[in-house]
Amino acid sequence: MSDLDFPHPDVVLPVLDEAAAIPGVLASLPDGWTAIVVDNGSTDGSGDIARRHGARVVFEPRRGFGAACYTGLVAATADVVCFMDCDGSLAGADLHKVAAPVIAGDADLVLGARCPAPGAWPVHLRFANRVLARRVNRRCGTRITDLGPMRAARRDALVTLALNDRRSGWPLEMVVRAAEAGWRIDEVAVGYAPRVGTSKVTGTVGGMLRAVRDMQAVLT
Repeated sequence: MSDLDFPHPDVVLPVLDEAAAIPGVLASLPDGWTAIVVDNGSTDGSGDIARRHGARVVFEPRRGFGAACYTGLVAATADVVCFMDCDGSLAGADLHKVAAPVIAGDADLVLGARCPAPGAWPVHLRFANRVLARRVNRRCGTRITDLGPMRAARRDALVTLALNDRRSGWPLEMVVRAAEAGWRIDEVAVGYAPRVGTSKVTGTVGGMLRAVRDMQAVLT
């Protein structure tokens, strides 16, 4: 299916000081897809840069990955909404693969299972992600291998899930609640490159501990 035939989802890109990565990420998106950059309090001009490169920019002053994603979801107008990190680790070209099963009606939520390039995903983080995915599978009956940040679902259905987490537990809560609601959850392989700059979550001890607490709260 060509870009002309493929329905154009909105792509929510949560951003906190990602000025160096934004131009490349936006350039990688499929033609005609609307980029919604959610500026979560950047001090490096990320919002202005994103706007100059054609993105629709909205602001969310409450710090937190989930807060930014939720604001992007509310701002979206397309039937299908994709989420994607804006740090240069993911390629917008893979969004077609992630969104296609949702658009075709074959799945309700599709996750991008990361296939990392050398040096892109530290072993300890990869192991922690795999353990978390297994816990979700045992609890929810899913068959996922990665709680990846690239994903797609229908906007209205996501809104009805009424996700509450506004920090690092948002991606996990989405999967858990979707499974509890009987959604068909699938995953497809996507590329994963070294990110530009330092992660605000896994790049610091404090950020990592907050993420662990947020995710534990979702599971309990």
